[in-house]
Amino acid sequence: MSQPLLEFRSLVKRFGGVTALDDFSMTLSSGEILGLIGPNGSGKTTSFNVLTGIYKATSGQVFFEGREITNAPARTVYEAGIVRTFQRSRLCLPLSIYDNIMIGDTSRLDQGLWSNLIARGGLNKQLDTSYRLARELVGTFSGHLADRMDQPVGALPMIERRRIEICRALISGPRLLLLDEPSAGMTHDETHQLMDDILAVRARGEGLSIIIVEHEMGVIERITDRCCVLSYGRKIAEGTYAEVAADPEVQNAYLGAD
Repeated sequence: MSQPLLEFRSLVKRFGGVTALDDFSMTLSSGEILGLIGPNGSGKTTSFNVLTGIYKATSGQVFFEGREITNAPARTVYEAGIVRTFQRSRLCLPLSIYDNIMIGDTSRLDQGLWSNLIARGGLNKQLDTSYRLARELVGTFSGHLADRMDQPVGALPMIERRRIEICRALISGPRLLLLDEPSAGMTHDETHQLMDDILAVRARGEGLSIIIVEHEMGVIERITDRCCVLSYGRKIAEGTYAEVAADPEVQNAYLGAD
């Protein structure tokens, strides 16, 4: 069996007397789309926060490409190839589409004093290259958006903002993309369009893996290869969407016992 891209081993996260993740173990393969689902407060976003260095794990281990990254700083996690979006938009609305995307990949530019004050020609070439790459990425989602790179994102509808957030995450060429409720604030038709985009991105991005936290089960059923279900921080089921949807413990977690 090949080495998993990502592995959680007996991960625990406590906030005082509250256990948000309880002995949580999970693996993710390269190129896989995993749905992380469960009722509100079940630990889904907490797992993202522990993985990306926002929270420190109380115990347990996290491995990425075989290397332990438990409690690594957020910058280290990013440089390893793990990026994310958030349920609530983190875009800077007065800034342009291009500016918002490049916030996600500042490491691409040489930001030293010499480059900024003296070697302006080299800096301009870097900026031209970054603009071209950002425009090409946006164009994979929408040619219409790619023609509006200098427009403030505050003028865009929600689905376009979500696309820009995903582009900002993808601009660094990651191995793993974490999507935290990408359909939040969108209509059913917009959600369907965005899922088309995500599937297209996965098809074009060699080896790109995705974990998606989502309450819209139609989304999970449509785009995931496998699902992992959390309840009160504990994994209660794992398998295809059909398998976990038929699990009595999963039904009880969502609907309550009779």
